[in-house]
Amino acid sequence: MSKVGHVISRELGRVKYRFPNNYGASVIQNEMSYGGDKGLYEIAVLKFHSDDDEDWSITYDTPVTDDVIGYLHPNKVDMYLLEIKAL
Repeated sequence: MSKVGHVISRELGRVKYRFPNNYGASVIQNEMSYGGDKGLYEIAVLKFHSDDDEDWSITYDTPVTDDVIGYLHPNKVDMYLLEIKAL
């Protein structure tokens, strides 16, 4: 998850990414996330609506996915981050 860059925030159990195309991702690993109890990650595609890094929503209508994706190993997270960056 470190190869992709564009991290805008790190919180306990979550990293949020924003890319120049105004898409981004929320990557989480905690007891509430899909796979978190197994040390795996969950990713959601974000759409930013303005220049404000807090003005976003989860989007479910991209070619990447129509839902959150769970149970991911770090290499799969990187793959999805690159796909989101290329939207």
